[in-house]
This record gives sequence, structure tokens and C-alpha cells, in this order.
Amino acid sequence: MKERRYERLRPAQILELRQACPVAYIALGNLEWHGEHNPVGLDTLRMNGVLLRCAEKTGGLVFPPLYYGDNREQALMEANAADRERIHRRMGLASSNFTAGYMCRSIYEQTDIYHRLLIHILFEIASLGFKVIVIGAGHYPLIDHARAAICIAHQTLQRQRKAVMWAFTGYELVKDIFPFAGDHGGKWETSMIMALEPGLTDLSALSAAPGAAPVGISDNGVEESSAEEGEKFIAAIVESASDRVTDMLQNFDAYLGHGARF
Repeated sequence: MKERRYERLRPAQILELRQACPVAYIALGNLEWHGEHNPVGLDTLRMNGVLLRCAEKTGGLVFPPLYYGDNREQALMEANAADRERIHRRMGLASSNFTAGYMCRSIYEQTDIYHRLLIHILFEIASLGFKVIVIGAGHYPLIDHARAAICIAHQTLQRQRKAVMWAFTGYELVKDIFPFAGDHGGKWETSMIMALEPGLTDLSALSAAPGAAPVGISDNGVEESSAEEGEKFIAAIVESASDRVTDMLQNFDAYLGHGARF
């Protein structure tokens, strides 16, 4: 199996793979509570693994994932979850650590900084010779930020006919097959991380307090999570995403112009 992580390749290797398939993938995620049984980097790890599978199927290269920069006062379990105080206790943190304003920038400023970072990344990747750039948003709320950045970058890149872009989270591609897709630390996400990163999940942590509801996750049969189930979920996402990427390569002009499909 060929190495497809951009940062690990020498220039000649990059050139060979890019000429064969000029597609770049990058995962967005964050560091966030995903239950006592999962790593806090689950969103990013999971999406990066899915994108590596996509690259193996379609060709192309996977850029280093982005863990940082997200708005830490919106759509974050430690700051916004209904049971956030239970999360704080489990992590040994004071709830006051997450009071409004703790990031020392306004909500708008945090979002603006993140958008600027994403646009910077898109221009950087385009400058490296890739025609199709795919963002995978492992942390679901980041899909809106990814699309916003793509809209701005598209205004320049489409005029120069340099690159076309698309962003997805994964679950929306396969909701018709798996109605429960898109949970938080539940069977969907836990099974996929078990398949992609064996050894990082410990389901026994779920039974540490018998009879108690799991803290900060989707309680949807999570105890039945398995790598085998995860492989099914991943295969379906990769199949759907790969079809879209192939269409973008084969019909490049259709994704140029105003109102392109992101």
C-alpha cells in the first residue's frame, strides 16, 4: 500500500502521485470529549482515517489534519453540552475554565480567525498543483466553516481555473443506509475509530458506573460498537465520497463558475 500522507513523502514521490491523481484531502477536527471510552481527538483521527481510505481508492494525497483553530465557545462539549459539568468533573477541570469569554476573543473573532486559516490552507494546497481539494469535517459543526472558506477561496481559484473544492462530514452521505449515522461518541463514531485506530477505545470504561447514563455521548447501543461495524460504515462513506471526487475530476468545468456545488 502506497504512502499517501503528504508530509511523509519526498518531492519525486509527491510528483508521481499528484500527476496520477491531482486530488488533495484534508481532515478538520478538534480536541473534545467523546466519552470516557474514546480519545479526545476522535473526530480528527476518524476523518483522517476515512480520507486515507478515500485516497487509496481514488488516488491523491492526504494533508496533515487540523486539530486547532476551531471556535472553542460554540459547539464544544466542554462548553455547551447539557451535562458539561459532569464532563468537567471527569476531566478534573473547573467549570469556570469554560465561562463565556475564556478564549479572550469574541465569538465572531474566533470564527473569523478560523475562516482565515482555512482559506490560507486552501490557497496553499492549490499552489502545490492540486485540481480537486476535499475537506473532511470530522467535527460536524466545522462543515459550515469549511463551506464558508471554500466559497471565498472559490472566487479566486475558479477564475484562475486552478482548483475546485468540496466539503463533507460523511454521515450525510449514508443516512439512507444508516439512519443513526452522525452520533457523538456513540455506536457510529466509536465503531469507526475502533476500525481505524485499534487500541485507542476502551469499551469497558462505559461500565465503570453501573446503571449510570454515559456522560456526554449518544447512548444508542454504544456498548455494541465493533470494528466490524465500523468497517461497514467506512466503506459506505468512502464509496459515496469517491464517486463525487471522480465526478469532480472528470467534469472539472462543471464545478467552476458561480454557485458551484460545495
